[in-house]
Amino acid sequence: MGQPTLVNEAVPSPIVRVRDFSKSYRKQLAVDGVDLTVNAGEIYGLIGPDGSGKSTLMKAIAGVLTYDGGQIDVFGETIDSEAAAEKIKGRIGFMPQGLGLNLYGELSVEENIDFFAQLRDVPADVLLERKSKLLAMTRLTPFAKRPMKLLSGGMKQKLGLVCTLIHEPSLIILDEPTTGVDPVSRRDFWAILATLLREKGVTALISTAYMDEATRFHRLSLMHDSKVLASGEPETILQQAPGSIVELRVEPQIEALDKLKNCFNQIEAMGPRLKIFVDDLSPEDAKKAVTEIIPDMMVSDLYAGTPELEDAFVSLLRKRKLVELNNESNQALERSTITKAENGLAIEAKKLTRDFDAFRAVDGVSFQVKQGEIFGLLGANGAGKTTAIRMLTGILKPTQGTGLVAGADMRRAGWAIKERIGYMSQAFSLYLDLSVLENIRLYAGIYGLNSQQTVERTAWVIKMAGLKGFEKNRAVSLPMGIRQRLALGCALVHRPKVLFLDEPTSGVDPIGRRLFWDILVRLSREENIAVLVTTHYMTEAEHCDHIVLMYAGKVVEDDTPDAMKRALQTEAGQLLEVVTDKPLIALEQLEKSHFEGAALFGKRVHLFVQNVDQATGQINALLAKVGVKVISINRRPATMEDVFVYRVLALESKVNEL
Repeated sequence: MGQPTLVNEAVPSPIVRVRDFSKSYRKQLAVDGVDLTVNAGEIYGLIGPDGSGKSTLMKAIAGVLTYDGGQIDVFGETIDSEAAAEKIKGRIGFMPQGLGLNLYGELSVEENIDFFAQLRDVPADVLLERKSKLLAMTRLTPFAKRPMKLLSGGMKQKLGLVCTLIHEPSLIILDEPTTGVDPVSRRDFWAILATLLREKGVTALISTAYMDEATRFHRLSLMHDSKVLASGEPETILQQAPGSIVELRVEPQIEALDKLKNCFNQIEAMGPRLKIFVDDLSPEDAKKAVTEIIPDMMVSDLYAGTPELEDAFVSLLRKRKLVELNNESNQALERSTITKAENGLAIEAKKLTRDFDAFRAVDGVSFQVKQGEIFGLLGANGAGKTTAIRMLTGILKPTQGTGLVAGADMRRAGWAIKERIGYMSQAFSLYLDLSVLENIRLYAGIYGLNSQQTVERTAWVIKMAGLKGFEKNRAVSLPMGIRQRLALGCALVHRPKVLFLDEPTSGVDPIGRRLFWDILVRLSREENIAVLVTTHYMTEAEHCDHIVLMYAGKVVEDDTPDAMKRALQTEAGQLLEVVTDKPLIALEQLEKSHFEGAALFGKRVHLFVQNVDQATGQINALLAKVGVKVISINRRPATMEDVFVYRVLALESKVNEL
């Protein structure tokens, strides 16, 4: 039936051409021999971990960074000098990486927009219309007078996007615009891009560390270690990593995990389930290959299907021997090293409330975390997650309410709580000028370990976190994933019963996240440690045994991930993926017909329907009227991101009605 084509250009014309591009910083090679072409009217993605070269390449294309080799052409102009960059800067909008780094904290939302409009010589009458439209599109109109420094992370990113778009550039270059923001703000961001693509025909070059966003790009390049690993449409890249995904519940889980790891290199625990990538086999053959290895174990909820792009990315790295998935840290835990806590509750929050002057950040929050459980605390930016953690760890005193952590009252226990918990903040809490060993020993001293205990626990942390060979390296020089595991080791050096992790994997590549979560699963299953984690990666929410969703300081949902997805399907219906030859027109028509949750994912449209057969007929008839060819309509399983976005948008809608 052929591949879907872009709406904006019958024959795509190149806006950006990059040939054999290279750039070094002193002796460090940042980008090495990269080629890519970005066509008019498409959203092109650069995906890869920190340090892979994405930002360097984007800055050079934007004309704000010189380079060593190769050639860059933008709008037909070779960008080889400041004068050349000046010729095209009016047609480009560039938003650098970092929450609000291109904004001014003391200025209000509206003042920031006006300032950027003046820089770009936007006429006053034109500015008024554009500003009004962009504020409405980003849902920032109610916050127009609020100082930028008081915005949530998601709001800062949307304001940054408005300031980037205020002069209506033909090409927008956005460096990790969704990192550190919640899923609703991310969904808003992609909806804005879809509108701009449809109405203005803009071209976008966007980088991201979120692999689940890869399907939203028309084409993309996967980058790793300064090179392009693979390029093309998402489907083309999936074909380069043939295989199937098998998911199942099995008891005992860790024993099954160890057995399967002997036969399959790409496997991870996802809450109570295991997820295995089986090379080169069809789903049915893959299912058989997995179950034959664990014939005597109790298997349930067995499913086999096609891989996602993150699975393909990891497979490509693995097959080309660019990463090692199974280092000794994966099976390094010794059951005698951490004192087992008794079964029961590890954390109990009862009507926790915290006020900051007239603002209530946390409002009567109650939940329970069992010993040995991985517990997810989810919520939009500003929902109160970090404030709740700081109260439970004794850093902040609650205005009202009580909490028990590892058997100690958080209001009165003081040091008793601190010696029973490990806490890893968003900033990792490391001393960057100290070496790996010095950081571990420092934390051992802070927690009062004697010299013998320090020696034993240092050896355990090195083994558990896979830090062998890095002992003398300064923390600042470590790759993000290794630095993150060092921070985890420091949080565990004193054998805590409860571990608090506040967005621990932000900015970490997929391999680093997988290794990190493998450690967490073993800590919970084998050592009976309770883990409370906050995250904006909804794929990580799938790893949790139980989840609480917070909104505006309150708990609005409390259940397992599977139960939340089942409840979503009951309420919103079946998630469908519609593939057409004209996705932007299809999206517009489906939105006008009020299909629930219609959103653009690259060349596909996702939406919820109550009756699949009836909706399929309606969609075919509706799109046929406007000359859109439907290539396929397929059912898709709902994800935790779907749950999060649906619930939060419903709550926002209720608030707006009031």
